[in-house]
Amino acid sequence: MSELWPTTLSSPLPNGSLLTLRALHHRDRREWEALRADNEAWLRPWEATAPQGGGAQMGFRQLVRYLDREGRHGRLQPFAVDVDGRLVGQMHLFGIAWGSMRSAAAGYWVAQSVAGQGITPLALAMATDFAMDGLGLHRVEVNIRPDNAASLRVVQKLGFRDEGVRTRYLHINGAWRDHRTFALTAEDLTGSTLVQRLEHTRHESGGRHTDAGPRSGG
Repeated sequence: MSELWPTTLSSPLPNGSLLTLRALHHRDRREWEALRADNEAWLRPWEATAPQGGGAQMGFRQLVRYLDREGRHGRLQPFAVDVDGRLVGQMHLFGIAWGSMRSAAAGYWVAQSVAGQGITPLALAMATDFAMDGLGLHRVEVNIRPDNAASLRVVQKLGFRDEGVRTRYLHINGAWRDHRTFALTAEDLTGSTLVQRLEHTRHESGGRHTDAGPRSGG
C-alpha cells in the first residue's frame, strides 16, 4: 500500500495563480459533474470507450471511493487539478508497476476554458517529478493520438522521448486508435526536476507557452 496517498502538490503558474494536484473529494461532486457536462463535446473525441459498448459508468461517490482505494494500494495516483481552488481537470498516474519495472503512465484532461494557460505542461511535470522522486518509479510514459497536436507539443516541450507508434492501442470514441508513446526515465532527469526544466524553458522562450488538448493517455 502507498504511504504517500493521499498527497497534495502545488506550484505557481506563469500568471501567478497556484496550480494544485490533490485527491478528488466527495465535496467536489457538483463542481466535477458541472465541469464534465460543460466539456462533454470538448472531451468526447479523446475519451476512452468500452468496445461493443460494454461497461457501466460509476456514480461520483463510487468513483471517489475507487480512486482513493487504488491510490492507497499504489496502483494509481489519481489527482484532481485545481487552480486557485477551482477544479479544472484531472491528472492520473495509472498502470503503476513495481518490482523490476517501476513504471507508470500519465493520463489527463483539462477544461476547454483553461486550455492555453500552461496548466497541462506544469501538471504533467509535477506528476512526473512525484512519480520519480516521491514514489521512486523509474519511468513515466504518455500515450497520445498522432492527431492530438496540442498534446504532442506538451511532451515535446517537456523533453519526453518519442518511442514510436502503438497500433490500435486504445479504444477511443468508439474505435481502436493508434497512439504514439513518449517516455522519460529517472536518468533523463539527473540533476534537475521536470518542473525546473519547464521553468527554464519558459524563461528562454520569453514566457510563451502552449497547453495540451483536452485529454491524453486514455
